[in-house]
Formats: sequence, C-alpha cells, structure tokens
Amino acid sequence: MATAPFIHARCLYSPRISSCKQPPSSSSPSPSCSSSIHSSSSSSVVSFSSATNSGQRHQGIGIQTMNTITHGKSIAGAWNSKNEPEHLLVLVHGILASTSDWTYAEAELKRRLGTNFLIYVSSSNTYTKTFSGINGAGKRLAEEVMEVVKNTKSLKRISFLAHSLGGLFARYAIAVLYSPDAYNRDQSGDQANSIKEKPQNISFFKGGTIAGLEPISFITLATPHLGVRGKKQLPFLLGVPILEKLAAPIAPFFVGRTGSQLFLTDGKANKPPLLLRMATDCEEGKFLSALGEFRCRILYANVSYDRILSVYMVGWRTSSIRRETELSKPPRRSLDGYKHVVDMEYCPPVPSDGSHFPPKAAKAKEAAQNVPNAQNTLEYHELMEEEMIRGLQRLGWRKVDVSFHAAFWPFFAHNNIHVKNEWLHNAGVGVIAHVADSLKQQEASSILAANL
Repeated sequence: MATAPFIHARCLYSPRISSCKQPPSSSSPSPSCSSSIHSSSSSSVVSFSSATNSGQRHQGIGIQTMNTITHGKSIAGAWNSKNEPEHLLVLVHGILASTSDWTYAEAELKRRLGTNFLIYVSSSNTYTKTFSGINGAGKRLAEEVMEVVKNTKSLKRISFLAHSLGGLFARYAIAVLYSPDAYNRDQSGDQANSIKEKPQNISFFKGGTIAGLEPISFITLATPHLGVRGKKQLPFLLGVPILEKLAAPIAPFFVGRTGSQLFLTDGKANKPPLLLRMATDCEEGKFLSALGEFRCRILYANVSYDRILSVYMVGWRTSSIRRETELSKPPRRSLDGYKHVVDMEYCPPVPSDGSHFPPKAAKAKEAAQNVPNAQNTLEYHELMEEEMIRGLQRLGWRKVDVSFHAAFWPFFAHNNIHVKNEWLHNAGVGVIAHVADSLKQQEASSILAANL
C-alpha cells in the first residue's frame, strides 16, 4: 500500500464555509481549515445544520437535538440487551486539581449519555502529582485506565475528555495504551531514536486499539497543546514582571518537571522537548498514530478571559493548535442551544513531513535554558510551536471556540469551560451540553457502522 503523508480524519461533519490562512514563513502548505467536509451516509442518525447565528463570521455547525431512541430504547440499548456499559469515557483533570473538578460534568454526562457509557473520573494524578512530569502522569493514567478495562469485561469502546494539563496527560497515556492493528514503515536504515532525524514515511491502517478498545472521541478543554511561553501563563507568576522573565528557569522549582516540559526546556539542549516528541511518532511512543486512531478529535478553546485574576492560563492559540496568523476576531453570539459556544470548524489533515528538531532549534533551546531573556525565549518557542503545529496538523481536528465575554464572571473562563464548581462556574453548562451531544453523535455512528 502506498505511503500516506498524513492521517485522514474520521469525524463526520456537514460542510462549513471558512477561510484558510497560510503562515508567511512555513515551508509547507498549512491551511487552517477546509471549506468542503463531507459527511458519511452511515451516520445519518445524527444530523447537523448550519447554526442560526447571524453574528458569526463563518457559517457554524449547530448540533441538532439528537434522537437516539428506537422503540423505547437508545440505539446503544437496541444492541446491548444486557444493559452493561460498552463505552468507557475517561475524565482527566488539570494541574493542582482533583476528581471534584468533574462533579457537575460527571453527573450531567451520566444523565445525558445513559447507561451504555461508563464514566470514569481519573484519580491517579491529583494535586501535586501533576508536578511530576507529563510523561510520569501519563503513565499513571494509562495504568489506571488498564485497571478499569480489566475489571469491566463489557467494554468495547473508549473516549477521553480532558481539561487543561490533563489533555497532555491523556495524549501521553493513549500512546502507552496504543496497540496498532497493522502499519507499514519505510525503513531506510536504523530506526530513529529521536525526531531530529528525518521522519520516516508511515502508512496508517485504521483498526488499532487503545487499551484493547475501539477509540472513538478524544476531547480536550483549554489544553496547552503547544506548551506555554511563560509570560502570565502560570499561576505562581502572579503577574510579577521579574518572575515572568524568569519563568522558564524557575518553573521546575514551582511545578516540578511538568514546568520545564510546558516551557519546552526539558532535557538536553540537543534533544527535542517532550511536547515536540508528542507531535510525532518516535521511539518513546506512537503519539501521532494513537491520536489518529480516534474517530474524532475535538479541541475546545477559550477565545479570551482564560485567566485567574491577572494571570493568563491557556491561550486561544495553544489550546486550538493555531498559529497567531490564523486567529481572527471571534463571533460574539452563541450557537443555538449551546450558550457561550460561539464557533465551530473542522480542519482536515494538512500534508507535511511532520515535526523536526533542526540544529538552529538546539541552539535556541540552549540559549533559552542558560541565558533566558524575552528575545531568545520567544525565538525558541516560535520555532517549536511551528514544528508542533506541523506535526499535529497531519491529523484532522474539530475546533470549537468558546467565549465567556457575556458571562457574569468572564475571568473564570478556564474553570467555566468544564464547570469546576456548579455554583461559581455554571456559565460553562452549555459547553458540557455540547460535549455530551458530540459524544452521543460519535457513539451512534460507531454503533451503526459496527452493525451494518
């Protein structure tokens, strides 16, 4: 089978009109989205329509109320006579958090999704355990998921819903849990042990598993997929200028190994940082292949107000895997039925040869590690962000923009988006409703496909 330069998405969508922008300095074509997405005829149970939001810059896609009832039973129940859970949904919290972050979302998802879903809230990385490194937390999460699967024999499918740093934990975990059904690799010598060597061409065959289950949806909420640049992006900085300038070198003292990984300064200067490795397949893990196995990958991103007091948490760009040039003024009106969800687009795979760690990146990393200042840190991060985007855009992504500008507490956007506290952060209930309907859509289409 001929090699494929990128991974095709399997999300099912209606067409959406959107403008595609190409970065001025990118060496490969990188449109941010497509104007022609075709839906599969086998997924007609769940319908999409153009969102009736006249204030939007683009034509949005509104998820209509989903009718999954067949003769008094859900579609899942029609083929699940034992009424045992078949779909594992893993909820993963963020930094310095705990299972209580998901109290509202867990209850609401159970109510909306029904008994065919086993909703499991991860507890292996609570509070300061989130400081031990993305790789360490990812491995613990993987072990936890395997234990759940081992103890629940009825499970057939798996999805992840992760908030903030939890999205990076989940991305690492799925690579640990990934088992390919089959894949071909053009070998031109010894297998590379880091992505600084020329990427090999890979042909991906769908059919791999995550924890032995069929991967369905991978969803992140306000996750820093491209890391953080330092300025006003971690709570310990408190908006103090001198601390912001020293953010990268002092991060490990405050948030442990996780801090250096988020600032892309982990490891030796001549080695790619973890987040760059996680944008490809390498000896450490098949990170891109694992993500590519999911039927759907969805990024929920706050377009503004993602901060605690004056401290920005996760920016629009990094949580939606976009370049600065791909950001434009977001719509201000919500999609019908989903308050504060203002826009949605599907971005198809972009062909490229993937991520690299060129010699100039190694020099920039060394400078950022040893003589950090605003200029060399920015230069290094821009290099790394472009490479991560090139790698991650080999997959198709559905991007959902969220705006809490009209909420009573807009500055709580980072915690609103997953309703951390039902009373304080209830502005995000529309986001959770949107997530639930997205999960239901993918569940219905996967069950129909399996029974055709």
